[in-house]
Amino acid sequence: MGIDEDKIDEAVLALLYLTLHDERRAWKALDFEVMNRLHEKGFIDNSANKSKSVWLTEKGLSESKELFGKLFAT
Repeated sequence: MGIDEDKIDEAVLALLYLTLHDERRAWKALDFEVMNRLHEKGFIDNSANKSKSVWLTEKGLSESKELFGKLFAT
């Protein structure tokens, strides 16, 4: 079975919106490889640190909100 990593990245980005706090912080208790890809795409700051949360970039905040609505809103 092939895995579409872009779809996984979109779902994780949408879930980051669910855990949003302090304007742009989100809990990062998700797969490290996915978090690295989101960083490479410019959606979050560098997640390779001891912090339990990541900072969403302006692009990441906008995209995560849009994806959350698309994937989970009724």
